[in-house]
Amino acid sequence: MGDCTLCGLPTPNPPHTDPGVDGKYCCQGCLTVAGTLDDNPSEADIDEQLDSGPSTADVDGDETYLDVSGMHCATCEQFLETTATDLTGVRAAEASYTSGMMHIVYDADRTDTAAVAEGVTAYGYEAREHATDEPDDDHQTEGRLLVGGFFGMMVMMWYVLFLYPVYLGVGPAGGLVDLSGPAGGFLFANVWVMTTIVLGYTGYPLLRGAAVSLRVGHPNMDLLVAVAATTAYGYSTLAMALGQVDVYFDIAIVVVLAVTVGDYYQERVRRRATGRLAEITDERSDTARRRTPAGTETVQRDVVDGHDELVVREGERVPVDGRVVDGAGAVDEALVTGESLPVSKTPGDEVIGGASLVDGGLVVRASEEPTNTADRLVETLWHVQSGAAGPQRLVDRIAAVFVPLVFVLAALTIVGHLAFGAGATAALLTGLTVLVVSCPCALGLATPMAVAAGIRDALADGIVITDRDVLQTAPEIETVAFDKTGTLTTGEMTVRDIAGNEAALSLAAAVEQFATHPVAEAIVDAGEPHGDPVTGFENYPGQGVGAKVGDRDVLVGGHDLLSDHGWTIPAELEDHYRSAPASTVPSYVGWDGRVRGVVVAGDEFRPEWESVVAELAKTHRVVVITGDDPGAARPLEDDRAVDEVFAGVPPEAKAAVVDQLSATETVAMVGDGSNDAPALAAADVGIAMERGTRLAVDAADVVVTTDSLRPVPSVFEITEGTRRRVRENLGWAFLYNGIAVPLAVAGVLNPLFAAVAMATSSLLVVLNSTRAVGDRATSKP
Repeated sequence: MGDCTLCGLPTPNPPHTDPGVDGKYCCQGCLTVAGTLDDNPSEADIDEQLDSGPSTADVDGDETYLDVSGMHCATCEQFLETTATDLTGVRAAEASYTSGMMHIVYDADRTDTAAVAEGVTAYGYEAREHATDEPDDDHQTEGRLLVGGFFGMMVMMWYVLFLYPVYLGVGPAGGLVDLSGPAGGFLFANVWVMTTIVLGYTGYPLLRGAAVSLRVGHPNMDLLVAVAATTAYGYSTLAMALGQVDVYFDIAIVVVLAVTVGDYYQERVRRRATGRLAEITDERSDTARRRTPAGTETVQRDVVDGHDELVVREGERVPVDGRVVDGAGAVDEALVTGESLPVSKTPGDEVIGGASLVDGGLVVRASEEPTNTADRLVETLWHVQSGAAGPQRLVDRIAAVFVPLVFVLAALTIVGHLAFGAGATAALLTGLTVLVVSCPCALGLATPMAVAAGIRDALADGIVITDRDVLQTAPEIETVAFDKTGTLTTGEMTVRDIAGNEAALSLAAAVEQFATHPVAEAIVDAGEPHGDPVTGFENYPGQGVGAKVGDRDVLVGGHDLLSDHGWTIPAELEDHYRSAPASTVPSYVGWDGRVRGVVVAGDEFRPEWESVVAELAKTHRVVVITGDDPGAARPLEDDRAVDEVFAGVPPEAKAAVVDQLSATETVAMVGDGSNDAPALAAADVGIAMERGTRLAVDAADVVVTTDSLRPVPSVFEITEGTRRRVRENLGWAFLYNGIAVPLAVAGVLNPLFAAVAMATSSLLVVLNSTRAVGDRATSKP
């Protein structure tokens, strides 16, 4: 017995093999996928994909996930990881600004979660154990915006009434007040105090981010914005102290408020759209009921030993992977597999940890090395999602070069002007003018303004973008991969076919109205229960139900139920039962000792799936990845818009399939189930349906908020328009700097013109960003 070459799960004895495919596989689905892919993955390749991960994957110890407020870039991750690993007892740490969480591995004998959270809290970052209420930093940011908005409005009012008329030479001579007299001094003092509050309080997160970026040696967007705001503030403070009237506190106000509002808006959208990884752990069973000679005892799941016998009751989750040794029941594996059909389990059948027992009762013998499939999916999701931070943001890369260059240029300008005989004050002001004119206001606004506009347009189409990197990566997508169940299909059970006696459906509905199985709900929805009274209802776990309807004994269920009761099954109805599609659940309906009908239930394809796939196929390659067997996937293979179908793919192999596709092309994954979560995270762009599981939504970069596939093509149209808008903004910002900076260096640009030029540049960026991307479908370059 070994591990599957594709997904890493244990293989049966003998394993699934094929002479034309290298490796040994746990099931026919993995073997088929490996044979279909152009480059068959080696065992070493798959091990590297599934197990390499970050350092926390390779370190033993107690684990915890912490919510951390204030992370918004890869620099934050690096700083917090370094801070955490310096703490006593912490063996490894990994931060993910995408999920806003940290994964900590620690020695429980030397520290605990509370101590780790307290130690990580530094420089304005706040780490805490998982909480379900609204984060405190949301309230803090709201307060910062209210304070900044009030004082910023007051500053701008002073500018409009008293300063701009003087700068522009309009209004009465000398302005409304004498700026060089006591009244002017009082005015400047008020402006300085209010700007200091806005910069120091509202802009604190930006200043903190800039300080952290310097500490770890990676200039980022925060440093870029902080330079813009503090340079304008510092120059204006110095000018005010020297008795000058040309001050630019308004620039500091605009930069701080615009960027803070944009970041806050995007963070709020992300928090509304995504579940937290720690929330998923709440759905998993932390305890197990172990059977002993004296009865049962409740123990923590992590102390379960191999071959322990565990009692699972109706409504509970299976604690660990194992095999049924006693009892029978219907198991809902949707949390793990994402498939909507409960599976009947009887002695000898394998069950997976994390699955829910919806009907009956089971005794499960734990596997030799007890593991939990749901746990492995969560761990796989974490390591795939946060193992690589993705491409560094364009503006951060620019900042790493642009910010140091500006300071060097300003220093050289001062030295140059002194060398050519300028006075110390004049040379200093010229150097400061270079910093002022270089303040990247437009550059700082280019990305957040365009991103905010893109998010707005996406929301109007029922799309929530939870990761701004998607605005750069989505337009590059070549292949769109779809999950089938719950994504291309509705995921809801309905009656698909009825055969036999006309009374079969109504009698089945009369009995099934007392059951809780999804198939029972579908039958009751499809047929009006028979009017005769129902008595003696009996549930046969994992097999079906029975009752007396009027004077008729009625049974509804699978083949074993009817045959075990010795009831006659006509050949034509048995053929109909056995020929039901693999993705459906057929049920016999019989009364008075004979099967009279067959009811087939299953989920339906979404009505819009063909048109959506056809639209995407115009610009992308479309593939489908499903756990269904090839028979159930045949309608997809027959559709001309679908380029390839991977059928029979087990849960943990979906991410491996996406990894293999990503080796040669950029891939977007569309899914809704927890089993899709690792694949969503592994894809270049993950798109989740909001009605799907929280784990899938947490893994996604994009969430479709409507119960329809129609917004999916718009994801690529909107992101293309937004990326184009960012490039336009950056192009204009660099054009402005390319013209203004040389003039400032030459000493021919005065501060007043610099302020007007910066204001104009920023205004153009704002106007360009706020244009709707309504022509996105026809305006692609």
